[in-house]
Amino acid sequence: MTDKKTLFIDGKEVEFTDEPNLLEVIRKAGMNVPTFCYRPDLTSFGACRMCVVEVEGRGIQSSCTMPPENGLKVHLNTARTRRIRKTVLELLLANHDRKCLTCERSGNCELQQYAQEYGITDIRFPDKALEDYLPVDDSSPSLVRDPNKCILCGACVRACSEFQGHSVLGFANRGSKTLVQPMNGRPLGQVDCVNCGQCAAVCPTGALSIKNETDKVWAEITNPDKTVVVQMAPATRVALGEMFGLKSGENTIGLINAALRRIGFNLVFDTNFSADLTIMEEASEFLERLKSGKNLPLFTSCCPAWVKYLEDQHPDMLHHLSSCKSPMGMLSPVLVDLVPKYFNVARENLVVVAIMPCTAKKFECKRPEMYRNGRPETDYVLTTQELGKMIKAAGIDFKSLTPEANDSPFGEYSGAGTIFGTSGGVAEAAARTAYEFATGEVLNDVDIKQMRGTSNRSKTIELDIKGQKLVVRVVSTLVEAEKAIREIKEGRADFQLLEVMACPGGCVNGGGQPRSCDNSHTKEERAEGLYKEDNELPVRKSHMNPSIQKLYQEYLEYPGSHKAHEILHTVYSNRFAGSYKDI
Repeated sequence: MTDKKTLFIDGKEVEFTDEPNLLEVIRKAGMNVPTFCYRPDLTSFGACRMCVVEVEGRGIQSSCTMPPENGLKVHLNTARTRRIRKTVLELLLANHDRKCLTCERSGNCELQQYAQEYGITDIRFPDKALEDYLPVDDSSPSLVRDPNKCILCGACVRACSEFQGHSVLGFANRGSKTLVQPMNGRPLGQVDCVNCGQCAAVCPTGALSIKNETDKVWAEITNPDKTVVVQMAPATRVALGEMFGLKSGENTIGLINAALRRIGFNLVFDTNFSADLTIMEEASEFLERLKSGKNLPLFTSCCPAWVKYLEDQHPDMLHHLSSCKSPMGMLSPVLVDLVPKYFNVARENLVVVAIMPCTAKKFECKRPEMYRNGRPETDYVLTTQELGKMIKAAGIDFKSLTPEANDSPFGEYSGAGTIFGTSGGVAEAAARTAYEFATGEVLNDVDIKQMRGTSNRSKTIELDIKGQKLVVRVVSTLVEAEKAIREIKEGRADFQLLEVMACPGGCVNGGGQPRSCDNSHTKEERAEGLYKEDNELPVRKSHMNPSIQKLYQEYLEYPGSHKAHEILHTVYSNRFAGSYKDI
């Protein structure tokens, strides 16, 4: 048994174990110091100097880079530390575009928050010269980059590199001319960005933000000639409540349905339904490939950032990618075809909106493959953050709403559809159905817990399907996906199914979710909320969903049918070296 290790924070004895730095020990003890550059899931950088503390015998130290040591005496708010932090804030604000009232991140900006907390009402340093302001880059379908609001914390650069293995963003120039920009100073929409939004998720200011399309959706809602229908992804229900003071992981699906109707959406559907639909097609496709032995391992295709990464970097591997559209991509054409029939709505007056945890979905809906007859199947994608803003703008008291059910016939879903929102969920859902499709027997224990967990970004699971070994690899982040691809190309891969989600932990931690930079446990709490709903639902296998069964009987015939391929499957394109036109 090891001796207990303790240090002192403002005179209070605090025990520590394996925390990587003083900052984590401080937070574990229920205290905090401000920081811009530190993110628990990224390497420590120590650039902003906001998290300085005073250590007896050591002087001023950066708490995010200093490891804890037994017996240290740490002081958080001495006159020196407060003076340093306030000076840092003043210098940052002097070089910052301070149009806070019209900034997309107003009210959710760490620079704004700390300036208020430290009482900065006047800045001693001269403002940035007008000629030094740079143009705003809105070329991306998913993100907006405003270099005038960048504080050079480097969090976005590290997120792009450490999560996705990219260097889309990097530091350029030196001294006072230093800035963060895409490769060679090109617009964000013209580089091989996968639109995951993790850069915006870790950005402490408005330098990187989600492209806001709420005004366009409001215009459709308030148009009396339009019927606006909405679908909502699994991960949104366990995160949106955070914007209204609820706990991470609390399932607010009923409140969200009620809020969407108060906002003015005419019909409210659930993407969980089409997650079940995706499993019907993907499990069937997987079993066909297993039978033929061709194009294995099968790659999941639900994550649009992952799809674009393959098109950009590994077009020679596209034959491994499932031809199935994502759940959003499947539900929208079903709605386009059947809402006019079931609800007597003219197609030209129908508007389809999707609420997603993912900024890359804004890119996905603009893919040419997702158009039919000259129109997108999904007209608009809003992120969880944007929906929260719409609810607030509508004056809705979210927590006081009475929960409501979603609309039929596309509202019924299984627990398998729910767990799509977390890393490992797609593979687990597919395994539940594939087992019964392959064996004709009932799978009694549907909980495949080896596939779960948001912290471990790569898991290899061996399953037994009546004596046939099936190896599944589950990864989150494109760094881990790249490792799996290398194994395949080098002939070392032993897995038949590869599930990839670009965001660490999966969709629960998507770039469009409420920001949670200071709490590395948030994604775990959100995932647990999805598993809780899965466990509580009466149907936990996609193929047992009665509404899915009816959809095949009345519309799609059977999984993998010609009709299903026409509506629910897609093709991919080689984007390598710019051979595919940018969207």
